[in-house]
Amino acid sequence: MEEVESGRRCSRKRPGPGGAGRARGAVEGRDGAASGWAAQLAHLVLAARPEASRGEGSGMCGPWDSGTALSRSRVCGERQRRLEPQRQYESGRRCSSPADARPAAAALSARAMGAPWGLVVSLHGLRRRAGGLPWTASLLAATSLVCMVLATYACWGQLQPLPSPAYAPPRPVGVLLWWEPFRGRDGTVRSPPDCWLRFNISGCRLLTDRAAYGEAQAVLFHHRDLVKGPPDWPPPWGVSARTAEELELQVLDDEEEAAAAAAEDLAASGPRPPGQRWVWMNFESPSHSPGLRSLADNLFNWTLSYRADSDVFVPYGYLYPRTHPSDQPPGLVPPLARKRGLVAWVVSNWDERQARVRYYHQLSQHVPVDVFGKGGQRRPVPDIGVLHTVARYKFYLAFENSQHLDYITEKLWRNAFLTGAVPVVLGPDRANYERFVPRGAFIHVDDFPSASSLAAYLLFLDRNPAVYRRYFTWRRRYAVHITSFWDEPWCRACQAVQRAGDRPQSMRNLARWFER
Repeated sequence: MEEVESGRRCSRKRPGPGGAGRARGAVEGRDGAASGWAAQLAHLVLAARPEASRGEGSGMCGPWDSGTALSRSRVCGERQRRLEPQRQYESGRRCSSPADARPAAAALSARAMGAPWGLVVSLHGLRRRAGGLPWTASLLAATSLVCMVLATYACWGQLQPLPSPAYAPPRPVGVLLWWEPFRGRDGTVRSPPDCWLRFNISGCRLLTDRAAYGEAQAVLFHHRDLVKGPPDWPPPWGVSARTAEELELQVLDDEEEAAAAAAEDLAASGPRPPGQRWVWMNFESPSHSPGLRSLADNLFNWTLSYRADSDVFVPYGYLYPRTHPSDQPPGLVPPLARKRGLVAWVVSNWDERQARVRYYHQLSQHVPVDVFGKGGQRRPVPDIGVLHTVARYKFYLAFENSQHLDYITEKLWRNAFLTGAVPVVLGPDRANYERFVPRGAFIHVDDFPSASSLAAYLLFLDRNPAVYRRYFTWRRRYAVHITSFWDEPWCRACQAVQRAGDRPQSMRNLARWFER
């Protein structure tokens, strides 16, 4: 149907009688001079003529092809369908002119007299394009061109297809966990997590079998387990591992001295597998990380910790844009009706020398503080758990056991933010906290000249619910992510190896960097 419509658009003006007569004469004079196959051959040549030589007007559809279902009209219809509506309209206007109407009339008259249609069209087109050349020369040129095209097509068909490159999935990155953190060297090793399902990280191969040491692109060493007990380092690459009896003979009286001696021997003994990274992992503060200075220089390639300047930065928690009502913590403002208490504090390691314990003694003289934990005057945590217990209070003392750069633990992210209690923080300075949370989301002890003035402000907020609710404005925009130990650091290390490539790196002085 589209071909017929194209032909109708291309022949709007009727040809004159003179043109029809000339066409009949041309056909009758050459009817016996050319055979049917030659005419069809010439017709193919003309139909396949490059579009660049036709010009814009004739390139859309040939003027003497109008009203037919031949190849040129099909080309015309297809190209017009690909044009915009306005261009289709303009193309239809260009396809027919008074001068081009004469050949079409001649073709129609010749067909009515019984002449072969292809011969008429082909001979007329050849004479018109040959510029007066003899008919035999034009036919010879057309035949040569067709033979060349057919030969090229035949040769092309004999060429072997190019092999398509086989898809090779990215090679998984192997990360070996040398010890299970805090489970001891004889503890049961649990199965590794699925990084894709848990954290949307693909291409990870998490290892616990030390026999795969040579296959790992990275090895994780937890600091607390690294410095406790007898030395337990990987053997130098290419040297067989030592037996347990040999390790026991090398145990010294001082565990830190033994670890230092083993580290020095390891650093000087030989290389590790090519391209392998040793990652030092620690989530304790420098005050609670013994044995730092006993570790040899250039022993580790990367650091993984809560510090923002670590090679692999894994904080205890962080805020991310809220996208769904079910994101934690639920609700824009926690229900105040269930908050029966004022200030709560959950503490596990009580040490009178710590700044947090000293500040608690000062604060408790002016405002009641309920302390939960084990031992002393602390209450045991109810069976409902820490989170449900703290949720009954308006304020929570997120006091860190020591004050160091970026050391902001689950006391803020989990115990305060998830429970809906306003955190009163003691740790690094306010500017450090504001790198990770909005300034109106917490109360810092440094904002007040004394513990008594802080107590007075807490009592003021207790009497003014509208002002108290302002500390939850951040929940309209952000949700809380709590880091999953130790699955998430393991997967984050794999992700860091994938992104880093083959850049070499080593820590020259680990203790100096971490203790600053």
